[in-house]
Amino acid sequence: MSVMMKVLTANRLTDGIAVWLGANGEWLESIDTALIARHAEAADALDEAGKSAFNNNLVVDIDLIDVQEVDGEIYPIRLRERIRASGPTIRTDLGKQAEFRPATAA
Repeated sequence: MSVMMKVLTANRLTDGIAVWLGANGEWLESIDTALIARHAEAADALDEAGKSAFNNNLVVDIDLIDVQEVDGEIYPIRLRERIRASGPTIRTDLGKQAEFRPATAA
């Protein structure tokens, strides 16, 4: 039996950056810090928090998305959301993926 896991994402109104709602109630730029809803009531609470943030002109394009945990990291199910979390797919030297470079063997 799989467990439902969702996070709330949006775009920040001031600059359009993809953000995720964190446990502290703030909109954060990394999906790794997102608050995970693991049951329907928690997902409903995230949805209400998103509507409130939209009504207060903090974010737009609010979406409750499906995620899974892979090796302790949050991984969006849909490709669109993986791209929003990581950045462009053709220029790995730009966007969020450029900030995290894996170690290379010497």
